[in-house]
Amino acid sequence: MSKYLISILLSIAVSISYGFSNENSYEKYYMGLPFETQIPTLPSFGELSISITEFGAVGDGHSLNTQAFQNTIKYVASKGGGKVIVPRGIWLTGPIELQSNINLHLEEGALIVMSPNLELYKVVYKEGTSGMAYHIQSPISAQNCENIAITGNGIIDGSGDLWRYRKKGKFTELEWKGIIQSGGVTTSKGDRWYPTKEAMDYAIDQIQITDSATAVKYRSGLTPKLLSFVDCKKVLLKGITFQNPPNWNVHPLGCEDVIIDNIIIRSAWSAQNSDALDIESCNRVLIINSSFDVGDDAICIKSGKNLAGRKRGKPSQNIIIDNCVVYHGHGGFVIGSEMSGGVKNISVRNCTFIGTDVGLRFKSTRGRGGIVSNIFMDQIQMINIVKNAIIFELYYGNADKNAPIPAVSEETPQFKDMHFKNIVCNNSEHALYVVGLPEMNVRNITFDSMKITSKKGILINWAKDFVFKNCQFTTTEVQDTEAIKLFETSNINFQ
Repeated sequence: MSKYLISILLSIAVSISYGFSNENSYEKYYMGLPFETQIPTLPSFGELSISITEFGAVGDGHSLNTQAFQNTIKYVASKGGGKVIVPRGIWLTGPIELQSNINLHLEEGALIVMSPNLELYKVVYKEGTSGMAYHIQSPISAQNCENIAITGNGIIDGSGDLWRYRKKGKFTELEWKGIIQSGGVTTSKGDRWYPTKEAMDYAIDQIQITDSATAVKYRSGLTPKLLSFVDCKKVLLKGITFQNPPNWNVHPLGCEDVIIDNIIIRSAWSAQNSDALDIESCNRVLIINSSFDVGDDAICIKSGKNLAGRKRGKPSQNIIIDNCVVYHGHGGFVIGSEMSGGVKNISVRNCTFIGTDVGLRFKSTRGRGGIVSNIFMDQIQMINIVKNAIIFELYYGNADKNAPIPAVSEETPQFKDMHFKNIVCNNSEHALYVVGLPEMNVRNITFDSMKITSKKGILINWAKDFVFKNCQFTTTEVQDTEAIKLFETSNINFQ
């Protein structure tokens, strides 16, 4: 009898199945919703449970385990699926590709570290935020898979320091000196550092990647997402910590029935483009009991960019976010700026933002198109928000506010039918800052039972049909004598 068969029999005999909650345990998050939706369907797996050590993996932090991971996944998938066990240890590996019916389970003390050898990450041509394009393979990926999960109590480290560029202004003089001494190249002004000359040339010269050979040449500049799931169904992320990404941390795109429960996502505050969670063009998503501490947007909803997003035509919809904490990020909860396929039916409840740059952030610009509607915020607590508690910015990306006003078209983004209730914020720049578009105002927005203390009060430009009810705004900047500033607005109703 082979050692693999013995291992299978023993694992079935003594293993305790991972304690997935059933759909009923998630019902409470769907009670009292202001729109109708369904609870995401959980993935299901066979009883087979195999450790990566059975296929030669060594958790010493030095041995490369790429083949062991893939062989274990392939074997378990060939037997109908089950659990791929990553035990305690430091597991150095190249990219990991999941297959259908696989639960990658990290036990307590398991640390997966992605290899610093960038040549292990192949060039792939796949769907992205801007449509089909050449990308560098993500450290953790899956495409067109069903029944997939990453569970347990371990950590996945993306080794992002090897990929990301640095801005001098985000570091002390001593830290910047250490970065320079580590190698790489700096710009002529000395204000940015890149890991390679190719990465710098790609960014500064805005190199267009139109073939695989060019992608290979500029591989170090094509920073991949740490986790990329594309067009997958029945996805579970539970208990895992994701950290130190090359680019965004976790990016489900075009997925259905996604549950994200009790995960931690973190990166250095100085890490460029280190979004925590980017849900893009997904349907039926539940995000609960999780914490985020990153250098860019935290919980972000997207649906493609410009024409590519509109042609894809998949809105992000039926998304529930509950009981989450954001410690640092450009925005606590964010929609946009890439929302060209639309966003609708979103509920964010019982969340806390501590020291984020912005609390609730809604952003887009001309050219995006897309409609954002039926958005509900309830029971949001914020403290020490660096800029604005709530912001709508429809001139995102330094767009020219003095440009000629175009006619409304499919390229005109729309934000409407959004509702804020039971919002508390102690200390921010503005309580509310709204800059819509003259040709397409932000409209039909309600604010109910809000209490915000900020340096400045409310500024609203190019908006209409706002209702404020039972709201208290306290301003602390005595030089600013106008607590409410309205420009080019209509039907702003304070009750």
